[in-house]
Formats: sequence, structure tokens, C-alpha cells
Amino acid sequence: MISKYDRKLQKVNHFAINACLAPVCAMHGLSVTTVEGIGSTKTKLHPVQERMAKAHGSQCGFCTPGIVMSMYTLLRNHPKPTMKDLEIAFQGNLCRCTGYRPIIEGYKTFTVDWEIMQNATALANGNGVACGMGDKCCKLQNGCKEYDKNEDEALFKPREFVPNDPTQEPIFPPELKLYDTLDKQNLVFKGKYVKWYRPTQLDELLELKQKHPDAKIVVGNTEIGVEVKFKHLEYPIRIQPTLVSEMTDVVLSEHGIKIGAALSLQNVEDFLREQISIQPKYKTRIFTATVQMLHWFAGRQIRNVAAIGGNVMTGSPISDLNQIFVASKTELELQSKRNGCRKVIMNANFFTGYRQNIVNKDEVLISITIPFTKENQYFYAYKQARRRDDDTAIVNSAVNVEFENHSDIIKSIHLAFGGMAPTTVTAPKTSKLLTGKPWNRETLDLAYKSIIEDLPLPPSAPGGMIQFRRALTLSFFFRAFLAISEELQRTLPEIKIEEKDLSAITGFLDKIPKSSQYFQVLPTQEKINTIGQPILHASAFKQATGEAVYCDDIPPMINELYMGFVLSAKAHANILSIDPSEALQMEGVHAFFSAKDLPEDRNKIGKTDDEVVFVAKTVTSQGQILGVVIADDQAKAQKAARTVKVTYEELQPFIISIDDAINHKSYFTGFNNPKVIEKGDVDKVFETAPHIVEGESRNGAQEHFYLETQCVLVVPKNEDDELEVFCSTQYPTSMSKLISHALNIPQNRVITKVKRIGGGFGGKEHRSAIVAIPAALAASRLKRPIRCMLDRDEDILMTGGRHPFYVKYKAAFNDDGRILGCETYLYNNGGYANDLSEFVMERAVFHFENTYKIPNVRVVGYVCKTNLPSNVAMRGFGAPQSMLASEFMVRRIAEYLNKDIVDVCRLNLYRDGDITHYNQKLEYCPIERCWDECMVSSNFYTRQKEVDKYNRENRWKKRGISIVPTKYGIGFSRIHLNQAGALIHIYTDGSVLLTHGGAEMGQGLHTKMLQIASTVLGIPISKIYISETSTDKVPNTSPTAASFSSDINGMAVMNACEIINQRLEPYKKVNPKGKWEEWISAAYFDRVSLSTTGFYKSPCSGYDWKTNSGDVYLYYTCGVACSEVEIDCLTGDHQVLRTDIVMDVGESMNPAIDVGQIEGAFMQGYGMYMLEELLYGPDGTIYTRGPGAYKLPGFNNIPLEFNVSFLKGAPNPRAVYSSKV
Repeated sequence: MISKYDRKLQKVNHFAINACLAPVCAMHGLSVTTVEGIGSTKTKLHPVQERMAKAHGSQCGFCTPGIVMSMYTLLRNHPKPTMKDLEIAFQGNLCRCTGYRPIIEGYKTFTVDWEIMQNATALANGNGVACGMGDKCCKLQNGCKEYDKNEDEALFKPREFVPNDPTQEPIFPPELKLYDTLDKQNLVFKGKYVKWYRPTQLDELLELKQKHPDAKIVVGNTEIGVEVKFKHLEYPIRIQPTLVSEMTDVVLSEHGIKIGAALSLQNVEDFLREQISIQPKYKTRIFTATVQMLHWFAGRQIRNVAAIGGNVMTGSPISDLNQIFVASKTELELQSKRNGCRKVIMNANFFTGYRQNIVNKDEVLISITIPFTKENQYFYAYKQARRRDDDTAIVNSAVNVEFENHSDIIKSIHLAFGGMAPTTVTAPKTSKLLTGKPWNRETLDLAYKSIIEDLPLPPSAPGGMIQFRRALTLSFFFRAFLAISEELQRTLPEIKIEEKDLSAITGFLDKIPKSSQYFQVLPTQEKINTIGQPILHASAFKQATGEAVYCDDIPPMINELYMGFVLSAKAHANILSIDPSEALQMEGVHAFFSAKDLPEDRNKIGKTDDEVVFVAKTVTSQGQILGVVIADDQAKAQKAARTVKVTYEELQPFIISIDDAINHKSYFTGFNNPKVIEKGDVDKVFETAPHIVEGESRNGAQEHFYLETQCVLVVPKNEDDELEVFCSTQYPTSMSKLISHALNIPQNRVITKVKRIGGGFGGKEHRSAIVAIPAALAASRLKRPIRCMLDRDEDILMTGGRHPFYVKYKAAFNDDGRILGCETYLYNNGGYANDLSEFVMERAVFHFENTYKIPNVRVVGYVCKTNLPSNVAMRGFGAPQSMLASEFMVRRIAEYLNKDIVDVCRLNLYRDGDITHYNQKLEYCPIERCWDECMVSSNFYTRQKEVDKYNRENRWKKRGISIVPTKYGIGFSRIHLNQAGALIHIYTDGSVLLTHGGAEMGQGLHTKMLQIASTVLGIPISKIYISETSTDKVPNTSPTAASFSSDINGMAVMNACEIINQRLEPYKKVNPKGKWEEWISAAYFDRVSLSTTGFYKSPCSGYDWKTNSGDVYLYYTCGVACSEVEIDCLTGDHQVLRTDIVMDVGESMNPAIDVGQIEGAFMQGYGMYMLEELLYGPDGTIYTRGPGAYKLPGFNNIPLEFNVSFLKGAPNPRAVYSSKV
């Protein structure tokens, strides 16, 4: 948060900003507050931090400080915000773990909306008088609801929150308020490569621009910061004009409002809102359209600093404002030292090419004047993006229409569009054609044809989606036509609009999101037993205060160096040469390592040795590692890496898609590839079945987008080849093993440690090695610590993601819709290396039928080898992709028979005790119960009728409701991985140090292990501490993956604690009323070991592919979700209105953590199917390498109503404390 004193208004304003884009130079004279400055676990937490933690809003914690500071800034500006304020404040924040619901639930307690709701609840007797029972009012105690006595709706208790007291905030630095000395200073900051000027007078600015015509004018650094970081552009001269009054003033005239070009977009919005509130409505129609568009422009953190002039001068073809300025003929004031002032109208001639305009190099944009509208003038602007909040437009438009007085005859019309050309463009032929025409349906039809002609878009246009973009231009004009018609009909009754059409101009529902979580708190007589209680994540407070340490937070080591990657730029090519000579001559560069530095047999990595650390001869994907540059710091290492010259000989073919692989028969071969399972007689079924349908399903890739990218710090111990590896990984043992193999040293010399990781989702199971091994090589050779944390674009390019799948199915069924048999072929895109693709296909083959019993099966799975980055493990591990095909299949059957899909699904559901197609018996798998309960809790049939009614009454918005079941096997298909270890040390003061083999990545694994240890040992959690996961404490660990870590590590922890209890039993018998510390002391003085290991192996027998037999999984979990969605038929936009989930988690060890995991998984799945998209070019180039192009779900994407229920009475005797996952 930055804070600045406004001397005109005599008030302090606070702004949330993106630290990664904020230059230190621009902070001169401002107050800067970070998350560490508002509260601490060592002093006291700020209420914002406390509520984030206690509401269970922090999982991996990497996003938490940013969200905390967005909320803190909002409260500093508005101590009593509304829910709408909350929504806007979080537009620029992302979270990959939580699903956002707990964050909103915790922070809405600051809002006036919540206070109103609480006050209404307190007025219990309904006549305006508070209930005489006070806190014991039945409504406060749920006494008016017939809940199970052991069921509790609340995961946290708002009444326990510390009140927010605005008077206790840190004061704004008095010297910045009392003295304006810093505001009057002309500043020049000189660096080695950049000079930063901050003039305070216009003439000084113009003189600088004349002297440095190529200088960049910088206000918020939101564009240049990205260009410098990711496009590696260099701007040696930068000028900050924020203290030049002519560029920050707002002046009202009879023609409109003149806005300084350096004014932030947020200030622009505030000034326009003020004018909208005081001017006649008809005069501010352009202002209104601009304010509405600004709401969808980036996020609040960007709008707080980005300047309105920067948006004009950058000239992006998808700018959210330029189409408004062009359509409204906004006036621009330009000045230069040489030619003085000139004014130009922003029209189709202003932009001369992609990000080019008519402004001379020595000119500066001083202001823009947005005109008032006339009484008979109407103005509308629209935008469609992949994600509504904080996303760039696919297409946007503005429509400016003036009519003859008291008439529907068009006097003039101006249309402007973004996203349809390299610049903002107009539709001149359409404007000329429509002028003089009446505003009616005939004119609308003429406009459609003309707009298509005015806006040609070639098939090769950047951004793709050609037909969709062209359709959007027509949809936007139609929407404007209806909106203007609605306004005109107030004075011109002859203009009519059908009521069914009104849905085209109404937005989606805008209401306060609500949620419920239903779970059963297990009864216990012991206060110390925390099993089944919604206790806090063990690191929640540290994460909320910024004290939690992640890999890159480890302070720099003495003599530490940084590693930068040289990556392949071709998808398929021979390497002719790699020349690092220029890099090695650069200042601060120490070494270059490549395949020459590892023996060929040590350069291999991967389950089948089909991948190398460094590519030497032939690259088969972009993003493969050719070498690494070691330098003093990150900037030098990355800059030097870019100078390494690589020459290629391109090869054919480029195999990019699954279809390409099928055409070229490019598959991975080896053990059990392709994967084939047959059961029953499929061919006979197809010969005799009354009905057969065929179909296919496809889904694209998904990026893990863990908030913390891959990171490693390797510290050589300079003795006996020892290495200490701090790594953001889900699989510490694998890192040690692979490093030891590459360096040819024993595994006991490589100790890998993980404190916590900022999200993993499978992406840090094996891919961490491609960063860790080169770093270990450099550290070993140079005898100096080596650090590396990938930039986001590097991470996406190098590490792969979820596998795209293509599935073909053929199903036989009877007249009732019962499935008799199925033949299914699955193909996944493995990328250039196998990695875990084979095992992903295994799970896909095991899960292809989802929850449906199919007696006769032939399922075949192929792993395709392509010229893309190797795709890897990701949440669900192939099951979501294959289960999608089965849902398509049952819907195709229902459609064929003209039956209700609900009936067909219910008919085919597995029953407990059924046998799967791989001959494993389903036990403790209550799929039918989950389905039936979800049907009831979602009120499915009633809402289905309401949906049908809504659709009959609305033409342009439609709703749908659907219910989908899932089943997931828990355990590793490779039997040797189904084991875990734990280590426990008890010290003489009674404190306990616990270590286990799992990595904490936000899923609350450490928290659950603490609960188990606390319960078994019979001591408070406060006496137990987990420091880290380390291979020198627990060796040979399995990966933290497969939703199995709580089970295997939990049993190992329990085993260790039980051994300790056995050793303490004699001392408890002697002193039954003694304290824990007394028993420990007695055992110590009796020379009894207070340290032990625990171990567990699951009883899975493993699967035999030859005989199609064996138990693949220890148990199954299942769940059913019902969602209602509204779509905009004109744009394809949508909103999830409500989601109800019923999940079988056995007897939950920690409902708060389990609810959070369910909600987070749902939103990640929503992103996979509805929002996220990795785009590749025909040459294998990934276009979506960062948050600007690859869109995660945001706060605005969660269901308006989000209900999660745990299935009651479904214990799981096969896992720790009868829990699941």
C-alpha cells in the first residue's frame, strides 16, 4: 500500500499497488506499507490478518499477503465498506488454492452489508424489538432449524474476531503531510542503464522530451514494467510527470471535462462519477459508458496508478478506452518545446499502425477532453473478455448515435471497435449507410451486413477466434440498438421492444454471494482431541503476516550466485552450435554449464530415461534446457543467458496436437503401452444390443499456475560432496535421488529440505528436478550456493501442465438406458518426454467409466509423443479428462432415447459392492447416497422447472441446471509408493518435534499430522512442532500426491506416537495423575529412548495388467455436484448461479481444511473446463505464458451461492481415523 497526502483536499489517500511493477524511484515522497508493517505474530495481528487466518482463507499462503493488503487498503480508505467495495478491491488478486469463498466469508464481516444482516438477525421477534433471550436467541443458536445435534454450520465464529478500530492504525508520516519540500524537487535518479527524471514544471518536461525524444513517459509503469521484464526492452531515459499540474488537473468546461493525461484511471473514474451525480443525466452518457468500462479495466491495483494518457499513447488494439475516445471524438492536447500546443481529435486517423500514432517524438500528451452528450445523443460501450475481472478484451466497441430532434432519424452515428485490427478501428461505411435512416429493425439488418464488410478479419489474424470476434461486433451493436430503443421509447411510443429481448441489455445477477458448509463435528469427551474439529491451518497466522518462509525467502548466502536458463527456441531441430562466449565475457558472469559438463549416462532424467537435463543434439520442444549461465544476480544471469547464441537446423514434422500424433502414429512405447483393459464380451454386446451411440470428447491443456514458481537453492557443504538442497517440491526424495545420480555421489550426501511450497497441484512432483539438477551441478562445481526461481513465462514454457485428451467412445444400451457395453479409445498429449504421462493414462483408463457400471468393456489408452513441453501430473491425474467422456456418453444416450438425463445417470450408478472393469470391488463407496442427497439439497426438480420457465421468458439469456457424479480411487497404482515414514523426537521439556514424509503445499497436511499426534499422545497441539520435510529425517519418501498423503503419513505418525505411548505406559501407571512433562522426565532419567520412527504401508495388492486383477486403490471417495449456470447468448459470457456439492470424505479429520480443498478443487475444475486455455502456434510456440494471456478464475467467478455438504454416516475403516483424503 502506498499513501499520499492530497494537498488540495487535505486528506491522505491510500492505494493498493502491484509491488512487482512499482519502481522505487516513483515512491519518493510517499509512505509505503507492506504486510509486515501492519501486524505480527510476535506482537499482535491486525484484524485483517486475523480474519484471513481464522476464516481459513489461507492455504498455501503465497497469495495471502497481497490479498491482506488489498483489504487493508480498502479499510484505510473506507472503514465501513460495502460488499461491492470488497468485490472491486480484489479484482487484481488471484488465488489458486481456496476457491475464494473463505476469503470473502472472513472479510465480509468488515462490511456494512454484514452488519445490517446481523442486526436483522438480532431482531428476532419480528416487531423491531430485540429478542429478550439475547445471545441465547434461537435464531442465533440455530434453534429454529432441525439440525443434527452434532452438526455445526460455522467453520469460524465471527463474534470472536477482534473489532477493527481505525483509530489504531499507524499514523501517516507527519513530515510528508506538513512539508511539501519533496513534492517540489526536480529529481534525477541515475543507474547503470537507466536515468529517471521527475520534473515538476511543464516547461521542464517539454525540454527533457526535446532533448530525449525517445524517452518514455512513465506514470504507473504498468506497461513499461511488463515490456522491460518479459519483452526485455530497454528504455534508458524515463520521465515521470506526476507532479506536472497541467497533466494531473481536471477542468470542467461547457463542452466537457478536461483530464490531465497523467491522472490515474481511478482518479478519472472518481471525477467522472462526481459529474454523473451532479450533471443532467443526458449530458454524461459518455462519462457513464467510460465509468462502466473502467470497472472491467484491469484490477484496482493497476487503475490506482495507470494513467489515462498511457492508455491512449500505448495504442493497444484491445484498449478498453480508446474505442470510447474514438467514437466520442475526444480531443487530445499535445505540446512540444519546439511547436507549442496543438489539439487533435481522436478518430480513425489517430492510429497509424500497431501501437503507433500521429504524435511526434518530441510531443507530450498533456490532456484529453471527453465531451458532454446532447439530449438527443446516446452512447454505449461494450467489452467481452475470457474473464470479466482484470482481463484484456477479445473485442470491445463503442456506439455513438445522435438523432434528429424529437425523432428516431439518425443524424450521425460513429462506431469504434477494438480487437478487430492492429489498431482501434471505425466502421465508416456503416456510419454513412445508417445516417438519415430510422432507428428500426430494417436499419438494424442493414447495419449487420455493413459492419461485417467494414470489419474484415483474415483467418490468420493474431488472437484467432475469427468467427467469434466477428459475431461479437454484431452482438454489441444489437445490444446498443436495444438499449437505445429502450431509452427512445420513453419519448417515442411508436418504438417497441419485445419483453423477451430485454435480457439482452440486462447484466448478470449482482448480489452478495452466499454459502453454506454442512459437516458433522464428531463428539468427544476429551478437549485435547482435535480430530474432526475445524482447527486452523498450522501456518495461517504466519502466512497472513508475511512471516511464512518460502524457498526464495531464505536470506542470501555468502558468495551466493544465481542461475539463468538458456532454452530451446525451436520445437524440433538439430542443434548445430551453442556459443556462450559473449555471455562469459559479461561482467558478473562466472560460468556456463551444458551437456558437456555431464557424462551422457548422468544426463538422463525421467521414469524411462527418455529425457535429459541438458539437450546436446536434437531439441524436440521449445523450452528444453540447453544450458545455464551462472552470475552474480538474477538480472545478470538472465541477461547473459539471452546472449548465448544457438544455431539450429529445423526438422520436420512438427507434431503439436493429438491429431498430429495419431496421423504420424507418434506414441510412447514401453511397459504396457498402449494401456488395454478388456472385460466381458464387447463385440457380442455390440452385435445384440438394441441401441448403439458413438461420440467423442476433447479437452485442452491446463497450466498448474501455482503462485510460487519452481524454486531452488543449493548450498554445497565443501566436504565429502555434501549438498543441502532447499527446493519447492512435492517429492524431496526424488530430488535427492536425481541429483545424486547426475553428480555420481551417494544419495546420503544430498539432503533435500522443504519448509512449505506455494502450491503444487502435481506440477512440483517431478518437474522440480529440471531446476534442481542444474543448480546442484553448478553448486558442486563452483563450490558456491546457487539460487534460481523461475519467472512465470519460464515456468509455463519449461514445466508442462495437465494433459490434453481426445476420447472416442462407442456405447451399447437397452431401451431403459442401461449401459450394456462400451468401447473407448483414449489419447493424451504427453509432450516430448514420458515423465508421468504413462501413469496419467493408467488412471484415465481406470476411471474412464466414472461412476457408471458397465459390464462389458474394452478401453485402450495411447500416450502421444509430440513437440510440446512434457505434460505432467496435475490434480486428478487424467481422471477428470476421461470421466468427461463418460458424462458425454450418458447424455448422448439420454438424448437418443429422449429420456431425462437424471434418470439415465441414476439408473447406471455403481452400487456399493459392485465390481469395476478392472475387477476391484467397490467398498465404502456410497455413490448412490451422494447422488440422492445432492438431488434433495439442491432442490433439483423444483429449480429445473424454474429454469424452464426462465428460458421461456428470456430470449438472449438462458439458464441450465445439471448434476454430475464422480468417483476417485485413492492410492498409487505403483504399489511401492504406498508407504510412508515419520520421525518423532521428545525433548526433556516435553516439547515434541515431529517430521513426516509429506510436503506442506497448502492442503493442510502438517495441520492434520499435528492433530493426529496430539490426539494419540494426549497433549495439546501447542506442544508439537513440525519444522520441515527433510530427507535426512525421513528417507525414501513417496511424493505428496494422489490425495493419499494424509492417509499414509498419518498412519506413520500414528505408529510413531503409539510406540512412544508404549514406552511411557509404565510411568503413567506409576503416576496416573501426572503431567506429560513429568512422564517425559521420568522416562529420560530411566534412560528410555524418547525418539522413534513410525512406518506404514497400505494393504493394496497392486494391479496385474496381464490378468486384469488386483486392488489398485485402497479405497474410493465419491461426490456429486449440481450447478445452475446462466449464459449470455449474444457473447457466450456466463455466470454460475449456484453450486451444491455433496462429498464423501468419510469422517473428516478437519472439516475446515477439507471444505477448503473441495471448494478449491471445484474452482480449478471450473477453470479447466470453462476459462483456462493454453494456446499453441503451429510451430509449437506457447502464446499463453503469463497472467496477461492465461486466465485463472478470479473472485468474480465463484458461484453466487456455494454450498458444500459432507455425507454423514460414511466412515472409512481403511484410513486414519476413518477419514478419506
